Amino acid sequence: MEIRPYQSKDKEDVHFVCLNSDGPCKSSKRGINFALAVYCDYYIEIEPENCFVATDENDKAVGYIICTENFDKFKEIYIKDYYTRIKKWEYRRRKSALRAIASQEKYKEEYPAHLHIDILPQYQHMGLGRKLMDELCDNLRKKDVSGVMFTVWHKNYNAINFYEKYGFRLIETKETTLVYCLKLK
Repeated sequence: MEIRPYQSKDKEDVHFVCLNSDGPCKSSKRGINFALAVYCDYYIEIEPENCFVATDENDKAVGYIICTENFDKFKEIYIKDYYTRIKKWEYRRRKSALRAIASQEKYKEEYPAHLHIDILPQYQHMGLGRKLMDELCDNLRKKDVSGVMFTVWHKNYNAINFYEKYGFRLIETKETTLVYCLKLK
Protein backbone atom coordinates (compact mmCIF):
# COMPACT_ATOMS: atom_id res chain seq x y z
CA MET A 1 0.00 0.00 0.00
CA GLU A 2 1.18 3.49 -0.83
CA ILE A 3 -0.09 6.96 0.09
CA ARG A 4 0.38 9.51 -2.66
CA PRO A 5 -1.14 12.77 -3.92
CA TYR A 6 -4.41 12.50 -5.82
CA GLN A 7 -4.09 12.49 -9.62
CA SER A 8 -6.87 13.12 -12.14
CA LYS A 9 -6.60 9.47 -13.24
CA ASP A 10 -7.90 8.53 -9.74
CA LYS A 11 -11.30 10.20 -10.16
CA GLU A 12 -13.26 7.05 -11.06
CA ASP A 13 -11.63 5.07 -8.22
CA VAL A 14 -12.26 7.90 -5.73
CA HIS A 15 -15.92 8.00 -6.78
CA PHE A 16 -16.13 4.24 -6.25
CA VAL A 17 -14.59 4.52 -2.78
CA CYS A 18 -16.91 7.42 -1.88
CA LEU A 19 -19.96 5.36 -2.78
CA ASN A 20 -18.78 2.01 -1.36
CA SER A 21 -16.77 2.76 1.79
CA ASP A 22 -19.63 1.49 3.97
CA GLY A 23 -20.16 -1.57 1.78
CA PRO A 24 -21.74 -2.01 -1.66
CA CYS A 25 -23.54 1.12 -2.84
CA LYS A 26 -27.32 0.74 -2.79
CA SER A 27 -28.16 4.35 -3.66
CA SER A 28 -30.37 5.48 -6.48
CA LYS A 29 -28.91 7.57 -9.30
CA ARG A 30 -30.14 10.65 -7.44
CA GLY A 31 -28.48 9.47 -4.21
CA ILE A 32 -25.22 8.79 -6.03
CA ASN A 33 -25.21 12.24 -7.63
CA PHE A 34 -25.95 13.81 -4.24
CA ALA A 35 -23.12 11.96 -2.48
CA LEU A 36 -20.58 12.86 -5.15
CA ALA A 37 -21.67 16.52 -5.29
CA VAL A 38 -21.63 16.97 -1.49
CA TYR A 39 -18.76 14.77 -0.32
CA CYS A 40 -16.34 14.39 -3.20
CA ASP A 41 -16.25 16.38 -6.41
CA TYR A 42 -15.46 19.88 -5.14
CA TYR A 43 -12.33 18.64 -3.38
CA ILE A 44 -10.85 16.61 -6.22
CA GLU A 45 -11.81 19.13 -8.90
CA ILE A 46 -10.98 22.42 -7.16
CA GLU A 47 -8.35 21.52 -4.52
CA PRO A 48 -6.62 18.35 -5.71
CA GLU A 49 -3.44 19.56 -3.97
CA ASN A 50 -5.23 18.81 -0.68
CA CYS A 51 -6.27 15.29 -1.67
CA PHE A 52 -4.38 12.04 -1.11
CA VAL A 53 -5.11 8.44 -2.01
CA ALA A 54 -4.14 5.07 -0.60
CA THR A 55 -3.36 2.75 -3.49
CA ASP A 56 -3.03 -1.00 -3.86
CA GLU A 57 -0.22 -2.83 -5.67
CA ASN A 58 -1.81 -1.89 -9.03
CA ASP A 59 -1.88 1.84 -8.16
CA LYS A 60 -5.67 1.70 -7.82
CA ALA A 61 -7.10 4.05 -5.17
CA VAL A 62 -8.73 2.05 -2.35
CA GLY A 63 -9.04 4.96 0.06
CA TYR A 64 -8.67 8.72 0.15
CA ILE A 65 -8.59 11.82 2.27
CA ILE A 66 -9.85 15.00 0.64
CA CYS A 67 -9.87 18.48 2.08
CA THR A 68 -10.41 22.17 1.58
CA GLU A 69 -7.94 24.41 3.36
CA ASN A 70 -10.09 27.56 3.30
CA PHE A 71 -13.78 27.48 4.18
CA ASP A 72 -14.64 30.84 2.60
CA LYS A 73 -13.20 29.80 -0.77
CA PHE A 74 -14.97 26.45 -0.49
CA LYS A 75 -18.35 28.00 0.34
CA GLU A 76 -18.25 30.49 -2.52
CA ILE A 77 -17.42 27.88 -5.16
CA TYR A 78 -19.53 25.12 -3.61
CA ILE A 79 -22.72 27.20 -3.51
CA LYS A 80 -22.20 28.51 -7.04
CA ASP A 81 -21.08 25.34 -8.80
CA TYR A 82 -21.90 22.27 -6.68
CA TYR A 83 -24.99 23.12 -4.64
CA THR A 84 -26.75 23.99 -7.88
CA ARG A 85 -26.50 20.29 -8.76
CA ILE A 86 -28.32 19.43 -5.54
CA LYS A 87 -30.92 22.18 -5.38
CA LYS A 88 -32.87 20.56 -8.21
CA TRP A 89 -33.55 17.59 -5.94
CA GLU A 90 -35.90 17.17 -3.05
CA TYR A 91 -35.88 19.57 -0.13
CA ARG A 92 -34.48 17.07 2.42
CA ARG A 93 -31.27 16.52 0.47
CA ARG A 94 -30.76 20.24 -0.13
CA LYS A 95 -31.26 20.93 3.57
CA SER A 96 -28.74 18.19 4.47
CA ALA A 97 -26.11 19.71 2.18
CA LEU A 98 -26.51 23.14 3.78
CA ARG A 99 -26.42 21.74 7.34
CA ALA A 100 -22.91 20.43 6.70
CA ILE A 101 -21.80 23.88 5.56
CA ALA A 102 -23.35 25.51 8.64
CA SER A 103 -21.24 23.35 10.97
CA GLN A 104 -18.09 24.17 9.05
CA GLU A 105 -18.87 27.88 8.90
CA LYS A 106 -19.45 28.08 12.64
CA TYR A 107 -15.85 27.01 13.36
CA LYS A 108 -14.05 28.37 10.28
CA GLU A 109 -11.90 30.93 12.12
CA GLU A 110 -10.15 28.37 14.28
CA TYR A 111 -10.55 25.40 11.92
CA PRO A 112 -10.62 26.75 8.36
CA ALA A 113 -9.99 23.34 6.78
CA HIS A 114 -12.42 20.44 6.69
CA LEU A 115 -11.95 16.91 5.45
CA HIS A 116 -13.60 13.73 4.26
CA ILE A 117 -11.89 10.35 4.54
CA ASP A 118 -13.09 7.01 3.16
CA ILE A 119 -11.51 3.60 2.75
CA LEU A 120 -13.04 0.51 1.14
CA PRO A 121 -14.11 -2.03 3.82
CA GLN A 122 -11.55 -4.69 2.85
CA TYR A 123 -8.72 -2.16 3.35
CA GLN A 124 -9.89 -0.75 6.68
CA HIS A 125 -8.02 -1.54 9.92
CA MET A 126 -4.69 -1.71 8.07
CA GLY A 127 -3.28 1.64 9.21
CA LEU A 128 -4.24 3.47 6.00
CA GLY A 129 -6.48 5.96 7.80
CA ARG A 130 -3.62 7.10 10.04
CA LYS A 131 -1.24 7.35 7.08
CA LEU A 132 -3.75 9.36 5.06
CA MET A 133 -4.44 11.64 8.03
CA ASP A 134 -0.69 12.15 8.64
CA GLU A 135 -0.15 13.07 4.97
CA LEU A 136 -3.00 15.58 4.98
CA CYS A 137 -2.08 17.17 8.32
CA ASP A 138 1.57 17.55 7.24
CA ASN A 139 0.37 19.17 4.01
CA LEU A 140 -1.89 21.61 5.89
CA ARG A 141 0.84 22.49 8.42
CA LYS A 142 3.22 23.36 5.56
CA LYS A 143 0.54 25.78 4.35
CA ASP A 144 0.21 27.25 7.85
CA VAL A 145 -3.43 26.16 8.23
CA SER A 146 -4.41 26.50 11.90
CA GLY A 147 -6.86 23.62 12.20
CA VAL A 148 -9.05 21.04 10.51
CA MET A 149 -12.53 19.76 11.31
CA PHE A 150 -15.22 17.43 10.00
CA THR A 151 -18.65 16.09 10.82
CA VAL A 152 -19.48 12.43 11.33
CA TRP A 153 -22.71 10.48 11.77
CA HIS A 154 -23.21 9.85 15.50
CA LYS A 155 -23.49 6.07 15.05
CA ASN A 156 -20.30 5.63 13.01
CA TYR A 157 -18.55 4.19 16.06
CA ASN A 158 -15.48 2.80 14.26
CA ALA A 159 -14.76 6.17 12.65
CA ILE A 160 -15.36 8.05 15.91
CA ASN A 161 -12.95 5.74 17.73
CA PHE A 162 -10.32 6.30 15.03
CA TYR A 163 -10.67 10.10 15.12
CA GLU A 164 -10.46 10.25 18.88
CA LYS A 165 -7.35 8.03 18.94
CA TYR A 166 -5.80 10.31 16.33
CA GLY A 167 -6.33 13.33 18.59
CA PHE A 168 -9.47 14.99 17.26
CA ARG A 169 -11.74 16.41 19.93
CA LEU A 170 -15.51 16.64 19.94
CA ILE A 171 -16.68 20.27 19.87
CA GLU A 172 -20.38 19.91 19.12
CA THR A 173 -23.10 17.29 19.24
CA LYS A 174 -26.06 17.77 16.96
CA GLU A 175 -29.13 15.63 16.39
CA THR A 176 -27.41 12.89 14.39
CA THR A 177 -24.04 14.50 13.72
CA LEU A 178 -20.89 15.05 15.74
CA VAL A 179 -18.41 17.83 14.96
CA TYR A 180 -14.72 17.08 15.58
CA CYS A 181 -11.65 19.30 15.31
CA LEU A 182 -7.87 19.18 15.47
CA LYS A 183 -5.50 22.11 15.99
CA LEU A 184 -2.54 21.97 13.60
CA LYS A 185 -0.40 24.69 15.17
